[in-house]
Order: sequence, then structure tokens, then C-alpha cells
Amino acid sequence: MPEKSPYTPHPVLDPHFSDLREKQPFLRRVFDDSAEHYERIASWGFFGTGDWYRRQALRRAGLVAGMRVADIAAGTGITARAAGEIVGDAALVTCVEPSAGMLQESKKRLPAAEHVQAGADDIPLPDGQFDFVSMGFALRHVEDLETAFREFARILKPGGRLLIMDITKPEGRFANWLTRLYFRDVLPRLTWLMTGSNKAQYLMEYYWETLDQMVEPDRVLEALARAGFDQPSRYVEAGIFSEYTARKP
Repeated sequence: MPEKSPYTPHPVLDPHFSDLREKQPFLRRVFDDSAEHYERIASWGFFGTGDWYRRQALRRAGLVAGMRVADIAAGTGITARAAGEIVGDAALVTCVEPSAGMLQESKKRLPAAEHVQAGADDIPLPDGQFDFVSMGFALRHVEDLETAFREFARILKPGGRLLIMDITKPEGRFANWLTRLYFRDVLPRLTWLMTGSNKAQYLMEYYWETLDQMVEPDRVLEALARAGFDQPSRYVEAGIFSEYTARKP
């Protein structure tokens, strides 16, 4: 087994996979299996606030009209669509996503965008092409934080901006209990009720485990600095939604 990096987002999670080399094939499979249901999960599972929140976060991070955007781990294109509304033209958005099933769903909803099947750790896009790179709620799925962040920096233009949105466990015993209750116990069951899919329910069960085991926010900021970004910072909305921002020198 390869040695675990200090910038691995979370440890091996048995019984889902027993070796870090199994992580990416596992993820592609479970997201392919759940792709047709993902939009409903993202909408109802977060009480319909996701689109509004993403637009606000993108604007806070400096996204404006006319910018070229790469949305990494784009999934079904939820963040990419929000970015397209802000920049004014979906053709300015490139969706990068390893799951073929998720990418296919994104193409249905955002046909004008470019779609590239790839992971965050090895992005087949030219150097210095984008004004803005985003990642929405997928940081836990990369191989190595520093490696992924160096790829983000590589495809950004000098002065380009980065936004990574994620859910992180809140401070305080009661807030942590409530987060655990919802993401571990309620959301997987709600997912099954919404979709009737055992595979979608399983994906949400796995999501809680990654949330529970995710590295601390300080380690994310440290990896951003090591990858060469200026001014890495973290803003927290509603105690649970973390927005990591940085700028390429």
C-alpha cells in the first residue's frame, strides 16, 4: 500500500475500499450508479438552497462576468450552472469530472459548456487558461490535496482566483451532534425515500464517513500555501459551509 500523505483528505475507509489505490475506481462506480438521482439529492437534501448559496459563494470569491471558469469535480453541473449565470455565457465554463455518468447528466443540463472526463489530480487542460477555478463539495474525493491544488494553480492564469466549497463539521457539541444526526442518519434515509435507490442511499452513507474523517481545515489551508497560492483563507457560512479561497500569484 502506498504511504499515506499528510495531505490525503481522509484515511482508507473500510469496507468501501481497503487501499488508497482502490479509491478512484470505487468513486467512479458509486457516482455512475447514482448519477440519475444526484440532482434530487442535492436539491431536496439541502432544502432547495444549493443554487442560491453557490451563486453567493462564487461572487464572494470574485467571479464576475466574462471570466473563464474550470469547475473541478463538476458532478451533474450544479456549480458550473451557477458560474455560467454569473459569467454570462455557459461556453466560458469547462466541467471536469471523473464519473462518466455524472458528466452525461451535466451535458444534458449545460450543453454549451465544455466537458472533460478527468480527476482533480491530473487535469488534461492547458497551463494558464482560466481566470477562476471552482470545486463544489468534492474536496474529500481527491487523491492528495497538494497535488490537486498544484493542478488548480497550473491551469489558472496569473492572478486567477480559486474557490473550494465544502461541508465541514461545526464547532460546538450540539452543532456536531445535529450534523451527525442529519448527515449520518437522516440524509441517507431521505435519499432512499426520494429516489427509491439503494445505491444512492449508499453514496450518502459514504458521504457522511468522508465528512466525519476529513482532514482539519488548517491542513487544507496549509496545502494551498504549499501549492503556491497566495492569501489562502477560509470563510464559514452557517457554521458548516466552508469556502476556501486563494489567488495565484
